[in-house]
Amino acid sequence: MKTSREPGRQPVDIGADRPHSARIWNYWLGGKDNYPADRDAGDMVEGLIPGIVDSARADRAFLGRCVNHLVVDAGIRQFLDIGTGLPTVDNTHEVAQRLAPESRIVYVDNDPLVLAHARALLVSAPEGATNYIDADLRDPAHILRVAAETLDLTRPVALMLLGILHHIVDDDEVAQIVRDLVAAVPSGSYLVVAHATAEVHGDAMHEAMRRFMERGGTPIVARDREGVARFFDGLDLLEPGVVSCSRWRPEPGPWGEPPEVSQFCGVARKP
Repeated sequence: MKTSREPGRQPVDIGADRPHSARIWNYWLGGKDNYPADRDAGDMVEGLIPGIVDSARADRAFLGRCVNHLVVDAGIRQFLDIGTGLPTVDNTHEVAQRLAPESRIVYVDNDPLVLAHARALLVSAPEGATNYIDADLRDPAHILRVAAETLDLTRPVALMLLGILHHIVDDDEVAQIVRDLVAAVPSGSYLVVAHATAEVHGDAMHEAMRRFMERGGTPIVARDREGVARFFDGLDLLEPGVVSCSRWRPEPGPWGEPPEVSQFCGVARKP
């Protein structure tokens, strides 16, 4: 495991007095790497949207099923995971390297608390590699340049964008970022997206996001199914398409189709 930072970059305030989505996610998943501001905001959102914890769990379960598919069925051995969040159970490298120890994973985030935990916890299998880049999604050129130290960008890569694109509220800006990332990887690569939506909880989701931003949280926007589907323009979208995270190839069971959650997702192959 190694960590890449901008030369001369100074330490940043972790912002413990204001909520951060990665730490709130950690709180909802039962973690301890969060602060009172995060717990208060998390409780506020859960009060408006009682099923939001299920969304967090569904997103994590989707990551596991998706990485399993990409490694076992698609033969992917390289992952660029942008918007890593705080390490928890079954992180991308753990799932991938459990199935194929030679897998190489680069994580990207710009939260200093995530950086501290990445140093300690994101340890690679000896046959593969795990790297962490301290960078912002808005600078894809820098991300790709540093990622190329660990990944071979002439070979297929899975671009993992889970719970990060909804923090770029401008539609044109976020679309260009995704296009730049997809353009930099070869045919046979995959784009994986999970994104907040208001289609399940409607006005309650918009109100929760408004209150979150009022408390100093990172800007966030909900997009509908069509808005999420646009990220996959020009790619071959895998079945079942853009769906609730809980409904992307769920494990079979006697309970029928899982209930929808407040996260859409999709997986697509670059032709």
